[in-house]
Amino acid sequence: MPHRLPTAVTAAAALLLAAGCSADGAGPAPGAPSPERSAAAVTGPERNVSPPPAEGSAEVTRTLATGLDSPWGVAALPGGDLLVGSRDKGTLTRVSARDGRKTEVGAVPGTAPGGEGGLLGLAVSPSFRGDPLVYAYVTTASDNRIVRMSYDDTRRPGDQLGAPSTVLRAIPKGRIHNGGRLAFGPDRMLYASTGETGREELAQDRKSLGGKILRMTPDGAPARGNPDPRSVVYSYGHRNVEGLAWDGAKRLWASEFGEDTWDELNLIEPGRNYGWPAREGKGPAGGGYVDPVLTWKPADASPSGLAYAKGSLWMAALRGERLWRVPLDGTRPAAAPQAFLTKRYGRLRTVLPADDGALWLVTGETDGRGRPRKGDDRILRVTVG
Repeated sequence: MPHRLPTAVTAAAALLLAAGCSADGAGPAPGAPSPERSAAAVTGPERNVSPPPAEGSAEVTRTLATGLDSPWGVAALPGGDLLVGSRDKGTLTRVSARDGRKTEVGAVPGTAPGGEGGLLGLAVSPSFRGDPLVYAYVTTASDNRIVRMSYDDTRRPGDQLGAPSTVLRAIPKGRIHNGGRLAFGPDRMLYASTGETGREELAQDRKSLGGKILRMTPDGAPARGNPDPRSVVYSYGHRNVEGLAWDGAKRLWASEFGEDTWDELNLIEPGRNYGWPAREGKGPAGGGYVDPVLTWKPADASPSGLAYAKGSLWMAALRGERLWRVPLDGTRPAAAPQAFLTKRYGRLRTVLPADDGALWLVTGETDGRGRPRKGDDRILRVTVG
């Protein structure tokens, strides 16, 4: 393992919080030793003193659904219902936003779950009403790939998906660090986050699709305006990004698992190098690396999903078992991050906006690293302010 540049001395501020005690979603494969992680801290850019948190709120007002198996990807359908994928079973379930009724839609053939792989991110076509396509990031026997399927809810339950066609193949796979988030951006292009699968060198290899954020047309071609017009690679130097979200000004943000020291919130710009494996968290000037906007100790974060609502980014934490709020002032935090729902619902996997400004929050206790309770996993409705 290469030496990591020290980052604690460059941290501008720290908030000491109670350290998490569960394994995180970015650690070694099951059975491998997991290093101890130190007390929590949150650091912001170029600040000597942490500002007080802005007034905010996050309250669970409803449990929409229970009994979900290894939920990971979630996508909202027109009208508000949710499509939820099971990482380990490779199936999609439709959950009614009105009463939580669950209907199995179908399975994604070729899914090969194992470790942190399986059926991961989901997205629906931005023109879904006229073009009812569902996109999925899926681990197969040979690679991670993005596929799309037609969706016809007039067919019988369990048989509503068409045969998958491949949008993009040959994304590296591994037992760990498969990335997997999918989202259509404000530009109607398809974005995907990938991990370096534990092979750190892939993150800096611009010819590899591992350790990257990718941007492509809905058909999988390099999108116009990409740094290299022949490549779907949009940014590189990532360890394992599992959260993508755009703010009100259409800026792209990403949440990223660190290794032992710092998890990151990054503002993504095309063609930039986010440092892994030479850098974890912030580092000295030089090298052409982009520093994260915020960092957290992994015990308090290990971030997965990311969403934007009510002027703030909302980050779901697995090992940290909490929902982080980051109020924004342009490209900087407007105030110190706030933690909500700490240790109340276990590991938090995915968060996405609801139509009315609330959030849907999906727990992740049945992924093999949690401590499932009766009713897990769940979809929670969170009213935020």
